[in-house]
Amino acid sequence: MSEVPTPTQLHPAAWWLWSLSLGTAATRTTNPLLLTLLITTSAYVVATCRPTTPHSHPYSAFLKLALTVLLVRLLFATAFGSPLPGTHTLLTLPEVPLPHWAQGIRIGGRITAETLTFAFYDGLKLATLLICVGAANALASPTRLLKSLPGALYEMGVAVVVALTFAPNLIADVRRLRAARRLRGRPDKGLRGLLQVGLPVLEGALERSVALAAAMDARGYGRTAEVPAPVRRTTTALTLGGLLGVCAGTYGLLTAEGGAYGLPLLLAGLTAALTGLRLGGRRTPRTRYRPDRWDARACLVAASGMAVAAALTLASAQDPTALHPGVIPLVAPALPLWPAAAVLLGLLPAFIAPSPKEPS
Repeated sequence: MSEVPTPTQLHPAAWWLWSLSLGTAATRTTNPLLLTLLITTSAYVVATCRPTTPHSHPYSAFLKLALTVLLVRLLFATAFGSPLPGTHTLLTLPEVPLPHWAQGIRIGGRITAETLTFAFYDGLKLATLLICVGAANALASPTRLLKSLPGALYEMGVAVVVALTFAPNLIADVRRLRAARRLRGRPDKGLRGLLQVGLPVLEGALERSVALAAAMDARGYGRTAEVPAPVRRTTTALTLGGLLGVCAGTYGLLTAEGGAYGLPLLLAGLTAALTGLRLGGRRTPRTRYRPDRWDARACLVAASGMAVAAALTLASAQDPTALHPGVIPLVAPALPLWPAAAVLLGLLPAFIAPSPKEPS
């Protein structure tokens, strides 16, 4: 059964904006102290506000994935890559000679503390981003978020919801059938076990697909309303023009020459695209059962995450040395005070968001 929002639940878009904003802040720094502070902040909010629902369990999986990414980054820095000109040699591996066209790449050779430190900083940044995405999945179900999409994106939202539901059901079927075969004393590993488990799983997936198609047809899925031709043309022009404006504005923000026109063009593109999506929703007549409400607490939660992202973006422009500590020469990273204080703004949801134990 799909999750039914209660009056005390926060709007899922607020949680995703908060989490993705913390992830954006993580991309602006390689300082391990700030990255650790971001991980601690997100983990504390998840431990405080995570609801007791099935979708909240994958947070530990994201933690394991982040740790795996960090270890793989260190492993690749040890075995491959360009060595940094460091002076602190940790060990020397047998080096494989490579042709001249592979200059800049090595396999083996001298491993320095500077190389491993640089790889650790880089891997920790990606690991922090993954943990922030895991926090979003733990705090707000992606299904609830997709239910809040505008009517113009209704078909895409349904397709994503079906895809998100199909994978867990497939994994559950595999586990159930393997457990049943073990209880009967039959093999559940190897090629023979895979074939004997795979066929019933595919049969069950096909039956669920047919049942889902029948249920969607019975509920009028795909029915559209008549929209005047001028409205359709206006919707298309606004949506396409808005998306082009977003792309051009984003390019302007990423380049030094486009700083003057990047932000206005991005805002204009977003306004046009949202207006087009609003008009496009007229062709999809549907209602929402107990829709999520965007209230003052949702605004504060989203604003706290955006404030962290904005503060670290500003700090990276004003004092890049503090947010990107160097490794040559190898020095201990320092904790910049006001960016660290800005990261603590991300703890605001732990105090204002509704408690998962709060009665509905």
